[in-house]
Amino acid sequence: MKHETIDPPGIHERLWIAFKSRPPMRRRHKRYLKVAGLWIAAIWVLTVLYLAFVPDQYSSKFTLILPGSGAGSSLNVESIGQAQSSVSSAFSSASLSPTENYKRLLMADITLRKSAERTDDEVQQFPAPTIKLIDQTNLIQVEVTGRDGAEANQRAIALKDSFLSQLNDLRNDEAKMRESSDTRNLVQLEKKVRTTQQALLDFQAKTGLVSLDQFNRRIANMDALRQQEREARITLRQRSAESSRFSAILGKGASGANTALRLRSDPVFQQLADRYATLEVAAQEKQATLGKNHGDLVQANSERDQLREALTKRGRTLTGLSQTAVLNAVDIAVANGRSNLMQGLVIANTQTAGASAGLNEIRGDIANQSARSGDLVKQASKLADLVRDHRVAEAVFSSALARIDMNKQDPFASYPLVQTLEQPSLPHSPSSPSVILALVGAIGATFIILMGLALLWFRQTIIRKIAPSV
Repeated sequence: MKHETIDPPGIHERLWIAFKSRPPMRRRHKRYLKVAGLWIAAIWVLTVLYLAFVPDQYSSKFTLILPGSGAGSSLNVESIGQAQSSVSSAFSSASLSPTENYKRLLMADITLRKSAERTDDEVQQFPAPTIKLIDQTNLIQVEVTGRDGAEANQRAIALKDSFLSQLNDLRNDEAKMRESSDTRNLVQLEKKVRTTQQALLDFQAKTGLVSLDQFNRRIANMDALRQQEREARITLRQRSAESSRFSAILGKGASGANTALRLRSDPVFQQLADRYATLEVAAQEKQATLGKNHGDLVQANSERDQLREALTKRGRTLTGLSQTAVLNAVDIAVANGRSNLMQGLVIANTQTAGASAGLNEIRGDIANQSARSGDLVKQASKLADLVRDHRVAEAVFSSALARIDMNKQDPFASYPLVQTLEQPSLPHSPSSPSVILALVGAIGATFIILMGLALLWFRQTIIRKIAPSV
């Protein structure tokens, strides 16, 4: 005899059997159906009303892009200063994002008001744009709605133009504020330049020290004077030695040699001296052979004495010396062989006097320069400080002026450059209401309601399975 195994009925079969066999269960079923029907009907009625009565809206989209490169420039003017301008990338900061700033500017009230003015709309009627920032890019996607495609397109164009106009206004306002601040700063710097320049000019006019090169030349002149003083001493010693040697050879000083040369250069005196020498020789010869009272000797001595008187008179007229001094100079004046020595003595004595005068003059200059050297060093130090202050002030002023001009070349430092990647589109079909989205939403809501009611229906069974002891 074959035995068959009969599986026990499942929970849904038992529930169905219990539902059919118990009247209270049937009444519960009707309540659940009524609730489900009401909610589902409400959902689908609202969906149909939404699709039927909500006006169509068209969406126009455009995309903006921000180039994220930095800029830098440097200007170096020789002997004046250096100006450097560097603008880092607008996206280099982790805490600040220009795309977020531009998003806020697109949604700003002033931007929407200007956009409404461009499209002749009321400010309240102009819709707030939908802005999406695309991750890992510098793109800003903007969406503007309208009652038809043309209106949406016009609003998108108005919003884009108003945004760019507002951006330019911000840049211009920043430039004006910076220029005003830079102008005030330049005025202060220029005032400082004028002050340092005036102080330098006053010091130069007061001291006569114009530059450090002039100070260096004065120091070099001092060294040159010392070198000249050494050379003058050597020259003076040489000339003094030559003069002393000539004096020793001649047995007379420079004044005696000068007198002898003056007498020798006079032809009358020279003839008298030659005649006197001849008569002196004749008198000496006769004195050696004749007696002192001899007539020829007396006549010779008389002629000699008369000629000597004429000679000394002429010599005194030429030199102003005494008779004895003139007679002593006669032997030198008449000596032809010693004239060169006398000339050498006079020349050496003259050169000695010149060398001595030059040495004294140089020593006087050195004394004057040495007396002023202390003050000159202090003046040079003060001049160096004034020149440095003036150059620093001038360099700062020139650098600031050049930097301002360079900064004007980059108006996108604070507000980066923005370009239109996609122009505002002209939609041909409405973006809302969407039939597909409405149906999907209604179906989803219906499913949620059914699931909720099912959970309520089987709540006791589910509770007993989850917590049997309860």
